Amino acid sequence: VQLQASGGGLVQSGGSLRLSCTASEPTFKNYAMGWFRQAPGKQRSFVAYITNYSGSNTYYADFAKGRFTVSRDNAKNTVYLQMNNLKPEDTAVYSCAANLPPVHNWYAESEYSYWGQGTQVTVSS
Repeated sequence: VQLQASGGGLVQSGGSLRLSCTASEPTFKNYAMGWFRQAPGKQRSFVAYITNYSGSNTYYADFAKGRFTVSRDNAKNTVYLQMNNLKPEDTAVYSCAANLPPVHNWYAESEYSYWGQGTQVTVSS
């Protein structure tokens, strides 16, 4: 599965961005998807997760709750991360990841077999 993330950029504090991650896999709907981020000098950390098929279940890191929303459009083989009220501390490279269920520890990098290349998000104060 090849994943292509896009939508990053430079935004002012309080602004919004929508990241997209498009998969090459025609059976995309079968895959659970995660978003992670890596800030400069820090380890990569979990952001959000959405289950496969209808995406009926989603989970978020504490910092993302209430500001970020993960969704998917299986017809477009794409998962989205809508980020609102962005803060300078959200500055990072955001990557999407995929795996076939079961995904027990959706917050752990090791649960995902496929990764996109990442897209840079920079939030200015």
